[in-house]
Amino acid sequence: MKLRHTIPDRVAGFVRDWSLPRQFAGGDPTREAAQSTMSRQLRPRLEEADTIGTSICPIARSGALSWFMPKDGHLIHIEGDPRSPINQGTLCPKGAATFGWLTSPDRLTKVLYRAPRAESWEERPLGWAMDRIAYLVKRTRDESFVSNLPDGTPVNHTLAIGSLGAPPSTMRKITSSRNCSAAASAWFG
Repeated sequence: MKLRHTIPDRVAGFVRDWSLPRQFAGGDPTREAAQSTMSRQLRPRLEEADTIGTSICPIARSGALSWFMPKDGHLIHIEGDPRSPINQGTLCPKGAATFGWLTSPDRLTKVLYRAPRAESWEERPLGWAMDRIAYLVKRTRDESFVSNLPDGTPVNHTLAIGSLGAPPSTMRKITSSRNCSAAASAWFG
């Protein structure tokens, strides 16, 4: 069995491709003299991304900005947005893990939904559930929004969804305030 390249051929090829001898011979170390065959073939790692989307990191609620890079509708990379004054182009470990939970084959893509007064659950796509939640929150806000109190004090709030994600101690403060209706106080206790 004959090898395609002998050891002397490999050494000669390595020395020929090695950038250091070219630089010692007077070649510009910031141009072609610094390149190797491998470095000439390198491509930017995100060259294949269709677009770059900016979003707020969904994990830690610190407001860190992230770049999301998809290709053909599938996420290929996430990194911090260098324009962000909060994270300055970096991601915390939880933010970096966003890529994993967004692309995991174990990620839930369907939800169980039971219509009002229905006796059984039905499977629906996750996108449908997100759109439904957004619609219901917006409708509730529009129906119950208060921009000013009767005395003219601007408040710009709604008590109909005031507890969404708030800890119990916050709700006690909200419901004990003079601006809270009796019905809301009875509901939130």
